[in-house]
Amino acid sequence: MDLVLIRILFVLILAAACYFFRILDLPGWLSAITGAGCAALVIVFESRVRALSLRRLIGAVIGSILGIFGAFLFSLVLANSLPAGNSRSLVQIFVLLLMSYVGLVVGTSKGDMLNLSALGDLFSGERQTKRNVKLLDTSAVIDGRIADMSDTGFLDGVLVIPEFVLRELQMVADSSDGSKRQRGRRGLDVLQRMQSNSLINVQIVEDDFPHIREVDLKLIELAKELDAKIITNDFNLNKVAHLHHVSVLNINDLANSLKPVVLPGEKMNIAILKEGKEYNQGVGYLDDGTMVVVDHARRMIGRSVEISVTSVLQTASGKMIFGKMDEPPQQKTDTVRVAAEIREVSS
Repeated sequence: MDLVLIRILFVLILAAACYFFRILDLPGWLSAITGAGCAALVIVFESRVRALSLRRLIGAVIGSILGIFGAFLFSLVLANSLPAGNSRSLVQIFVLLLMSYVGLVVGTSKGDMLNLSALGDLFSGERQTKRNVKLLDTSAVIDGRIADMSDTGFLDGVLVIPEFVLRELQMVADSSDGSKRQRGRRGLDVLQRMQSNSLINVQIVEDDFPHIREVDLKLIELAKELDAKIITNDFNLNKVAHLHHVSVLNINDLANSLKPVVLPGEKMNIAILKEGKEYNQGVGYLDDGTMVVVDHARRMIGRSVEISVTSVLQTASGKMIFGKMDEPPQQKTDTVRVAAEIREVSS
């Protein structure tokens, strides 16, 4: 709020100064409008510069200085090549603006290549702050597990929610599709729950990239500027972010890595819920959602059985466990007895 008041005061002061001094001999009202417009341009430029990372800001300053120096050398050549007059002055001004603009743009784009660690501990505070920033994607918010992770205290630093992610979440919540509307409202409830949690720092930023339409690409660009990591469940965003050299924290990967390790030969109790794809198979699930396929368990649907793990299969969608039912001791005795009788008859 203080920054908004300062900006409004800056616009009023510059408009009043232009009104009283009559720039370019313009009428008073037109001078005031011109001054207010110039102040607005300065505010827009200030907001864009404030959103830059320190490396890009340093790169922009270095590029501008080199551009101005190059324009100065070029002006010396023009002074000896063109006669004095308005044409030479116009060309010199054009060269100055051109070189300054090119230096600013190139320096900003190449600023990420600067190594601030070479300057010692001067910028260590900013590096630490940037490293602890994490951007939340729409899919991670709708998933809801990010709130549970925050409650445990495993997530440190600042959790940043861009304004364009909130807009996308609101569009999902206002969708005519009932399923999408429910998912969007769930995401808004998750954000409200996270904001009320005193253990974490949740911030909403208004940074946007109007020239980029896709939300995923906006998120990647913002992660580059803030030197932040992206928390998501989106498989495609995960791949694209890695191509742009942006770090990603995938909640699904974390969940899969935390599933208990099961080795062949281990015993477990499992409730058979439905039949499997193959003949006479039964299917059950562990508490974490891992599918367990049990041979010869179709008749045990609706009951809990003790099984022995025969193999574990890791797939792209998760882990699958295969097992077989353990025979009761009495059934094992009967099987052995029948086998002995068959051998006696055969002999």
